[in-house]
Amino acid sequence: MNEVVWVLIAFLAFAGVILYIRSTRRRGTPEKRAKDDPGRRLAGVKRMFGAGFESILGRSGVSESALRELEESLIAADLGIEAVDRIVEAVRRDRPADAGEARDVIRAEMLRLLEGMDRGLRLDGTPPVVVMVGVNGVGKTTTVAKLAARLQAEGHKPIIGAADTFRPAADTQLLVWAERVGVQVVTGQSGGDPAAVAFDTVEAARARGAGVVLIDTAGRFQTRHNLMQELSKILRVIGRGSDQPSEVLLVMDATTGQSGLAQARRFAELGVTGIILTKLDGTAKGGVVLGVERELSIPVKFIGVGEGLDDLAPFDSQTFLNALLSHE
Repeated sequence: MNEVVWVLIAFLAFAGVILYIRSTRRRGTPEKRAKDDPGRRLAGVKRMFGAGFESILGRSGVSESALRELEESLIAADLGIEAVDRIVEAVRRDRPADAGEARDVIRAEMLRLLEGMDRGLRLDGTPPVVVMVGVNGVGKTTTVAKLAARLQAEGHKPIIGAADTFRPAADTQLLVWAERVGVQVVTGQSGGDPAAVAFDTVEAARARGAGVVLIDTAGRFQTRHNLMQELSKILRVIGRGSDQPSEVLLVMDATTGQSGLAQARRFAELGVTGIILTKLDGTAKGGVVLGVERELSIPVKFIGVGEGLDDLAPFDSQTFLNALLSHE
């Protein structure tokens, strides 16, 4: 009887894996998904606003009490004090007649706040090197794989360096993702020198004709002094062997909101050039995009909007604000 049960469990597990793989393949490549409306993948951020404008500003016009309530709502949505002050002042100045006009005023001011940022992924250097940093648990290793999949779909030939040598399972996790994507990975010894792995990856890229180097770094307790020194060393070593890194991308969990800014400020000292916000499809408040950019003056370049390999999207302010301020 026990043998029958175990055989049944094994069969169900195998069937589950096959169904998952097939469902993942059906979802298509980033190029195919790009044809879809990207706004539909930002459904999670809509919950933070939507009909809230009608409830706050639609009752009695733009009264001071309504403005105070709007201010509290925007702060709760993680926009940051500077952005909130500018938005509330714009509503006070323009005095919209109803919630619809208020939404237009708010959208216009948010768009101004998001203007002027270079959101393109820089791929200069021989080879271009993109270093991914961030604390543990933000989805950094998964994001590395997603970015590799996107680059490959765009015609690049990425190679990944597993420079997170502190976490024993990190390179294994990365190898599994890389196999799904179909890209090569350079690994090192557990507990070894992460900078050596980064250097070896750059050299392997040259030898194998790879087009873009992606370096996955340690995330566990990353803001502690010794590990921040390791990150600095990785950047120095890459600079010796080639041009300086094309990008240093900070991966942040959007659900942490303003609480993640203290960590982000510490990473910004390393010369972060762009931000990837993950988990915007879940309970993220959305407004953190504006808060992060105003606080750090670093552009959000990509957003994570799901668990699939193709669920990493370039950040587009128009699409984002359409989803954020939707009243549906």
